[in-house]
Amino acid sequence: MNKESSIRVLIVDDEIDHADAMSEAVARIGYSVKQAHSLSEARRCLSEEDFDLVITDLRMDGPRDGFELLEHARGASPPSQVIVVTAHGDVATAVGAMRAGAYDFIEKPLDLDLIRAQVRRAAEAVLLARQNQNFKLALDQKYGMEGIIGNSQAMRRTLQLVRQIAPTDINVLILGESGTGKELIARAVHQNSRRRAERFVALNCAGLNESTLEDELFGHVRGAFTDARGDREGRLEYADGGTLFLDEIGDMPLAMQAKLLRVLQDRQITRLGSNELIQVDVRFIAATNKDLEQQVRKEEFRQDLYFRIKGATIHLLPLRQRREDIPPLIAHLIPRSAARMGKKIEEIDAAARNILVACDWPGNVRQLENVIENMVALSTGPRLEVQDVPQEILGPYSVQTVSTTALATISPDASPAASQAITSLAGVNLADLERQAIEKTLEMVQGNREQAAKLLGLGERTLYRKIKEYGLSR
Repeated sequence: MNKESSIRVLIVDDEIDHADAMSEAVARIGYSVKQAHSLSEARRCLSEEDFDLVITDLRMDGPRDGFELLEHARGASPPSQVIVVTAHGDVATAVGAMRAGAYDFIEKPLDLDLIRAQVRRAAEAVLLARQNQNFKLALDQKYGMEGIIGNSQAMRRTLQLVRQIAPTDINVLILGESGTGKELIARAVHQNSRRRAERFVALNCAGLNESTLEDELFGHVRGAFTDARGDREGRLEYADGGTLFLDEIGDMPLAMQAKLLRVLQDRQITRLGSNELIQVDVRFIAATNKDLEQQVRKEEFRQDLYFRIKGATIHLLPLRQRREDIPPLIAHLIPRSAARMGKKIEEIDAAARNILVACDWPGNVRQLENVIENMVALSTGPRLEVQDVPQEILGPYSVQTVSTTALATISPDASPAASQAITSLAGVNLADLERQAIEKTLEMVQGNREQAAKLLGLGERTLYRKIKEYGLSR
């Protein structure tokens, strides 16, 4: 099923001729259409079926019928976008409908081309909302998946694995490069487990020497060492009943690995300076960006500990290997960063987005988040554009955006990160430049000529003529 045929439209008008005309105009786009000729009939249709879009006359049998239907459609589950039809010159009524939640309004007498254009825009909004809903695979905090954004097959498999292993008490090893979201996945495992009401305690093992790490894990009693002025429980004791997340476990000193192995076997600890055994009930989740099997071969990591922590393994792919997750991540990060900074920015233009998608992101999601925050902080407009992309992402070339496609002049040592999104224009004559801009834009919008015309700032007829003139296939 293509995206057009998946859009369902309800047209409501007590004048059958008007309803027929609008139905024919909408059906020509490829959308599924149904008619209703009264408020009661429209309500019945909405109660029996789901509609993405409702087009309704504001004044039917009663002067408030359209407003009542607008309220009903917007309150339905799922809600529908509503376009209202009003008499020519009745601007105040149209404004009132927009304030009540209408997507747009159409004035009589009906202009069928205008109706098609408005319906397409509303349908695009519906499809975008639907896509964003699919991208956010975790919809509710009780499932412990909030904040995990991705629509790639790899991310879907990861979340499915989380749901399978979380209810058990099996130890978990999360493998992945820095910035891929290992702690986020660890928290998701905890939130899906029977321990969700207890503590999730995280400790990063990187950079900690043996004595510091031992104190952090086991705690101490007063007098255990010079600065031990009182008793202190360690992370293992503090996490009792819950989950302990040991990040960068590949950096743990060998001597501490032996002590951790004993805890995993006996479920008992002893605070530094004490002889008293303390029973602990903790689920272990470990993470690392290192190759533990290679470390085992080099005798830099204990094999017996490796097998203990490797109860279930979750591999997180780097962002460059799941680029389809980048657009939804960008869409999620922009409004979040803007809200934090008190700015009104919710979108990014196609050229800038393509450059970000093309980047290899060695720092993965963490780096992408930092770049988006930087762009939002420095942007002076209502949306993010190519000039807002940091230089380290752009690389050493001068961006000269053509229309809203990702075409630019590249220096000989251009960054490979954006080479997929950027095409050299040096020495190209204007006719070839125009042909390239049209061809690249059509590729970017997957052949949607109406959308391409908007991006290029051309009329549809002009675009069709130029496609024919340049012999383009789309």
